[in-house]
Amino acid sequence: MKLWRVAVVGAGAAGLCVARHILSRPNSFALPVVFELTDSVGGTWCYDERVGTYENGRPVHSSMYRDLRYLNGCVANRANKSTGCRPQAPGDPRSLRLTTCHPHLNSFLPHQEVQKYLERYCQSHNIRPHVRFSTVVEKVEPVVMTTEDDKTTQWEVTSSDSSGCWKTETFDSVFICSGHYSDPHIPQIPGIENFKGQVLHSHSYRYAEPFSGQSVVVLGARASGLDISIELTKVGAKVILSHRHPPLTVPLPSGIQQSSPVEAVDDNGRIRFEDGSVSEAEVLIFCTGYNFRYPFLDAAQLGLEIQDHFVSPLYRFLLPPEFPSLFFIGMCKIICPFPNFNCQVQFALAVLDGTVTLPSRAEMEGEVWRELQAKRERGVQQRHLLVMDQDQWEYCQTLAQAAGFPPLAPVVRSLYEEVWQQRKIHPEHYRRLNYRLISDTEWELKED
Repeated sequence: MKLWRVAVVGAGAAGLCVARHILSRPNSFALPVVFELTDSVGGTWCYDERVGTYENGRPVHSSMYRDLRYLNGCVANRANKSTGCRPQAPGDPRSLRLTTCHPHLNSFLPHQEVQKYLERYCQSHNIRPHVRFSTVVEKVEPVVMTTEDDKTTQWEVTSSDSSGCWKTETFDSVFICSGHYSDPHIPQIPGIENFKGQVLHSHSYRYAEPFSGQSVVVLGARASGLDISIELTKVGAKVILSHRHPPLTVPLPSGIQQSSPVEAVDDNGRIRFEDGSVSEAEVLIFCTGYNFRYPFLDAAQLGLEIQDHFVSPLYRFLLPPEFPSLFFIGMCKIICPFPNFNCQVQFALAVLDGTVTLPSRAEMEGEVWRELQAKRERGVQQRHLLVMDQDQWEYCQTLAQAAGFPPLAPVVRSLYEEVWQQRKIHPEHYRRLNYRLISDTEWELKED
């Protein structure tokens, strides 16, 4: 029986999930090889106060800021050997039961706790020996071999380590788990060179204290833009929250003033907004999202279109129809990420081991086109075509049914939606709430 040899790009939550599932299937898969750019596991959860570039000239990967806290149930609770608990795959429904083992943990974990969970998860499943740290993937290229009866694809992966040694190896499949929160998207603003203050992207924001007492324009009012704006007001900054959505009706700190989008920076350095108002500011922070960037891939060779906010065609948001042994994990936006990773990984491995039979290339491309066209007809902009939101639950259910693994516990969706609702009501204080998971279908709000 053939053992699939799999390369994994990235040792963050998605990459560790891939490695764990591969190691649990020794009859179908050879030992994985995980390529990790940095010297630790965790990906973006590995907090680093450095910004810009590392000593080796490579850009700092993580976009984590110091005081971020994340919903426990959407991660998977960390294991503690003293309790006898064993960490499951990130997002595995069984991991929700670990909550009862850790009544001292808040429902919203500081990023340090998520990082500890991933490190213990790595240790528990003996993944670390299969990770090549401080190793850069330079190129991933398909090698197609055609015979009279069949066409097969293998993958040449070229990597370089910290000593400068380059190596090219052959794999049967590649999982891209490098994330999409490391290459900042900075929109073009006419006259930006006239701005006399500090300009940065949220990717380089770590904590609020350096901006104490300053006037700050924050561009973008999604999760990071709102979080950072609230943090800034706590150190006395005056914030103009500039965005193109209808005015937020939620209670905001008095230090936040909402405004229309930035139109330009005038010659005198003042910021002009689309509603005609003008403001002086000392800091301009872009909370405008991130680009999809895969410098080690040749998009044209793979039949893919890779733009700043868009990659297509990807069947089931996972694989290019022309090369169905290449998988992108975690491409979608506005999802409960770890459970989503877990479903995608199990489906992808079921494709490789033959449990799932894919449609023809033409059928897969047609399905992708129809889904995207339906979104466009509903008025969804190109940059939001990979936003999933409420569609994520049916998506995960579809993957589970096709590959024959247990679906997400209903409590995952219920708790996720509860938190989003609370965030709309109390954006500054909703993380103070704590929940107790009673079963796979029920939760309750814990009293302080």
